[in-house]
Amino acid sequence: MTTINTYLTFNGNCEEAFLFYKSVFGGEYAHIAKFSEMPEDPNCPISNDDMDKIMHVSLPISKETVLMGSDTGGEWASQFLAGNNFSVSIAADSKTAADDFFNKLSEGGKVIMPMADTFWESYFGMFVDKFGIQWMVGYDELHK
Repeated sequence: MTTINTYLTFNGNCEEAFLFYKSVFGGEYAHIAKFSEMPEDPNCPISNDDMDKIMHVSLPISKETVLMGSDTGGEWASQFLAGNNFSVSIAADSKTAADDFFNKLSEGGKVIMPMADTFWESYFGMFVDKFGIQWMVGYDELHK
């Protein structure tokens, strides 16, 4: 089943925000990782200032709903704008469906990250559609 969730982006206070959300919604994080846990990539260096920031966190709210988030950093930090710091996240039920959603929704928009296999073992891509809405599309075979 395909699901749609909200992905929030923060400017260094993601951990604080998600501790608050966890106090409101309860439950436990399904995943939480800091930028320091990423494998080194010369094409995507992480500054010392960003190492302790949250790379990804997910907090299940219900069986179908997950609140997700991360901090921004590096070159992306200058683009942070409070109030516009969220994306619609689609969790597709197959690679084919992920590609279909990505290709159709990104038509006329701007691809930020093309669909590709990632180090976190998901098939994932990001774009801004022609209406200015930020989207993330993923397929994660390990969690199906």
